[in-house]
Amino acid sequence: MTSFTIASFNVKNLIGAEEVYYPFERYTVEEHAWKEAWLADQLLRLSADIVCFQEIFDENALRDVIAETDALGIAANDVNIPDASKRYARKAIFRKLAYTPYTNAALAFAPNVNDGAPGARRPGVAILSRFGFMGTPEIIQDLPEPIEIPLFELDGSEGGHYRITRLSRPILKARVPIGDQVITVFNCHLKSKLGEYDRPKGAAFPPAADLVNYDPLARAMGSLRAGLRRMAEAWVLRRAIVAELSAGNPVMVLGDFNDSEHAVSSEIISGEAPFKNYAWIRRHDAQHQGDRYKDHENEVIQDQVRAVRLVSAEKLFVQRSMRDMVYTSAFGGVFESIDQILMSNHFQPDNPDRIGEMQYFSVLNDHLTDGSHPEAPYNKLASDHGQIMAHMELCDANK
Repeated sequence: MTSFTIASFNVKNLIGAEEVYYPFERYTVEEHAWKEAWLADQLLRLSADIVCFQEIFDENALRDVIAETDALGIAANDVNIPDASKRYARKAIFRKLAYTPYTNAALAFAPNVNDGAPGARRPGVAILSRFGFMGTPEIIQDLPEPIEIPLFELDGSEGGHYRITRLSRPILKARVPIGDQVITVFNCHLKSKLGEYDRPKGAAFPPAADLVNYDPLARAMGSLRAGLRRMAEAWVLRRAIVAELSAGNPVMVLGDFNDSEHAVSSEIISGEAPFKNYAWIRRHDAQHQGDRYKDHENEVIQDQVRAVRLVSAEKLFVQRSMRDMVYTSAFGGVFESIDQILMSNHFQPDNPDRIGEMQYFSVLNDHLTDGSHPEAPYNKLASDHGQIMAHMELCDANK
């Protein structure tokens, strides 16, 4: 058996000290030092073999966090791990306590093509892997061909289209060799719920951004645009996922989806949930009221849907552990999971041909505070996301 851990970590605006990333937003030297130390401590607690990072402005700042993590981990090893002369040195517990440095790990960084000057920066994503990568990781952001999404009226007539030429943030795709397997890992950070508002030519700001002259319809339209973009980006990711699954490759998708598991954008990425029995459903080409799919057709449909469907690691964990809640975000009194780990059918426990399965799921969210909490300013430096990690075990290749 080969075991590994894989995590998603939105670091919240990682950049060097005294660098302006958004208007008037920067870290002093002291704030940056605190943030780096906090991130290193969280990364040490995870110590995941594969980590998908979001909101990385500066690759060097991330490398500094990794280096500080290693320094902490190596120092902990010196204290916690007995040397070979101790009669109890081979106890299994010490294998669990030992920290493996990222010294020989590979780091892939995907900068954001929308990144701009100070005050107009845009973050990218990164993947850290103790197993290295098979081939060169691929960045998906600028689309080779614009995607035209046709829209229709309820009577089927043409209703215009939605067009997308690039993603708001890159998707990073990497093939990771683990044991006898190669797993395709996608790291994503979909468009946020922050509204996209009309900005007239020459205007200093969008009128809908003026909260003194609050325009509820303009702001609602901004949310609609943001939702359209997020769902279009989800479809681009889904297309890449299906291509990998069609090639027979196991897939894991991690990142900040900026939506809950049951949101439309998340369901686009994961694929449809199979209906319990398609023999209950009237056929697409029905000729009469009772013309339904046959039992053998139900089996074909079930197999096709499951083959390209991804399942949430969190959902599997909740079902197994009987927990009723996991959350990675707390804002405005709403606690929800917007950071996710999805796995292809290759890892489903009820699949007799699985190559592995999840043994446990961890979430680090004790640092999260609701925006109304007195400690909320602390969130400027700590991440405003919980970190999630799946503990995986691959099956023996000879089975």
